[in-house]
Amino acid sequence: MIESREFASYSNSEVIDQGLRNYMLKIYNYMAGGLTATALVAYFVITNPSIFRLFFNEMGYTGFGYLALVAPLVLIFAFSWVLQRGTVSQVKSMFWGYSALMGISLAPIFLIYTGTSIARVFLITAATFGALSIYGYTTKKDLTAWGGFLFMGVIGIVIASIVNMFMNSHAMGYAISYITVFIFAGLTAYDTQNLKSIYYANNVTEDGENRGAIAGALSLYLDFINMFMALLRLFGDRR
Repeated sequence: MIESREFASYSNSEVIDQGLRNYMLKIYNYMAGGLTATALVAYFVITNPSIFRLFFNEMGYTGFGYLALVAPLVLIFAFSWVLQRGTVSQVKSMFWGYSALMGISLAPIFLIYTGTSIARVFLITAATFGALSIYGYTTKKDLTAWGGFLFMGVIGIVIASIVNMFMNSHAMGYAISYITVFIFAGLTAYDTQNLKSIYYANNVTEDGENRGAIAGALSLYLDFINMFMALLRLFGDRR
């Protein structure tokens, strides 16, 4: 009888672990798809002069460009509402729409930085992100305490960035970039562990799992993009 219970417990643990692996794989697949969509849209915009001029000109962003720049911020706030009240298809559409708009916003980096340095920094970011995400997935250390500190760090980065828009200080810009790398490196590990904890804490239905996977993919996508842009500002070779 005891052996039967132990076997049942072991089997249930195996099912949960396999479910977690499938869940995390789904998250990473969505995230990779989002990054691919962002890159393809950015490349499409930069290689089509008529499309590019719709969003950017010699002075910087056009009216449509500013809309494309602000739209992802709006979608972030709308995403939580759709996640709770919309269908899974609507949640997916929000995620892909966000990824595409980020592609428009990031298109100018192809004009500012060389393609070689963009590829190099992307690989550095991917390796760093992968290592940190593996750490967050495998560590036994509870990273919950990091949450508040990292969130305040993000708020500080936003405020400092707005201030530096008026000061235009290169030194402050470099400092913000270094801090951004450390903050989103920490968030990568924290978010990965948090996604794992959420899976264990909830009796996830198929619908809930799909929603959670997309939401998790968006959080990791944002960690990756912010870390990539900060590293590019620090180590990218300008044209």
